[in-house]
Amino acid sequence: MDYKKLIEDLINSVVKENGSDIHLTRDEYPVIRVQGSLHYLEAMPKLSSDDIMGIVTYLLTPEYKEEFLKNKEIDFSFETEVARFRGSCFYAQKSVGVSLRLIPKKVKTLKELNLPSVLETFAQKQQGFFLVVGPMGHGKSTTLASMVEMINQTKAEHIVTIEDPVEYIFQKGKSIIDQREVKIDTKDFPTALRSVFRQDADVIMIGEMRGIETISTSVTAAETGHLVLSTLHTNNAPQTIDRIIDVFPPQQQNQIRIQLAGSLLGIFSQRLVPRISGGMIPAYELLINNNATANLIREGRTFEIANVIETSSAEGMVSLNKSLEELVRVGEITLENARKYSFRPKELKG
Repeated sequence: MDYKKLIEDLINSVVKENGSDIHLTRDEYPVIRVQGSLHYLEAMPKLSSDDIMGIVTYLLTPEYKEEFLKNKEIDFSFETEVARFRGSCFYAQKSVGVSLRLIPKKVKTLKELNLPSVLETFAQKQQGFFLVVGPMGHGKSTTLASMVEMINQTKAEHIVTIEDPVEYIFQKGKSIIDQREVKIDTKDFPTALRSVFRQDADVIMIGEMRGIETISTSVTAAETGHLVLSTLHTNNAPQTIDRIIDVFPPQQQNQIRIQLAGSLLGIFSQRLVPRISGGMIPAYELLINNNATANLIREGRTFEIANVIETSSAEGMVSLNKSLEELVRVGEITLENARKYSFRPKELKG
C-alpha cells in the first residue's frame, strides 16, 4: 500500500469535510470526526496491523519510531503543504492505533472563534496566571493560540511557548516567539520552565499543566513578572483550583493557595456545542480573580466560587448556564443541547 497517498487522501477528506480528527484502527475503515460525530470512510480499504505500522513508519522519524516501540505511545506533530496535525500513536489490545488532530495553519481571531472580547483584556496583562480549561477536544489550544497571536500582533514582547508537541505555528508579528517542543528542543516541561527565567521572556505559554514541578514553577513565574498562559483538563473554575492545590502535599497546600490567590488572573472554561446551522460554537464560563475570589481561594472555600461567578456578571464574570441560555436565545443551539452540556441543567432557563 502507498502510505503517503493514503495519508494525503485522508487529509484531503478531513479538510474537505471541515473535520477535526482522523482515527486509524486495525481491521477498520479509516474514520474522521466531523462536527463532533465519527464517520467511517468505507470507500477506502480496511487497515491491517501491517498497514497501520506502515503508516506509523511514514509519520514518525526513526528516532520517534524507536521511542514509540519502546514506550508504547508517543505524541508528535506532522505537517504537509495542506495541513498540520497533532498526532498520537499508541497500543491498544496489542495492536497499534493512530489519532491525528487537525491544526489549522491560520490562527483565528477571538471574534472568528465566537469567543468573548474580554479575553483580550487578559492577553494584554503584564503578569499573572491565566488558564483555559475544559475537556479534551473542545478548543482549549485554539483559544490559547488566539490569545498568543493577539499579543504577537499588538505588542513587542518575547513569547516562549513550551509544547508537547508544538501545535500552531506562529508567524512573524511585533513579538519574538520561540516555540520549544518537548523531546526535540528541551528535555521536559520542568526543564524548559526553569530555563525560561534566563531567557528574558515576557509571556510564557505552556501547552498543558503537568505535575507538581510544572505547576509550582508556573505560579512562581506569574508572581515574578511574567504573563503565564496554559491549559488544564478540568471542567470548571472550582474544579481547576482544587486540582492545582491537590497536586501538592498537604504541608504545601496553604502556601500554593496564597500564591494562587495572588497571581491568578482568571479561568476560562469552554465547551464546543453543536450549532443548529451546522458546525460547533463555544459555550463558556469565565472566572475573574477579584477580591472575593482571592479570599475564597486562600481560605479553601472553592465550593463557593460558583456562586461568585453567578452573582458577579457586572464585573464581567459569566456562568456556563448564562452562556448556554444566551446561545439558545439567539437561536444558535437547541435547548436540548444546552441541557446536555450544562453542569446544572435543572437551573437552565429555557
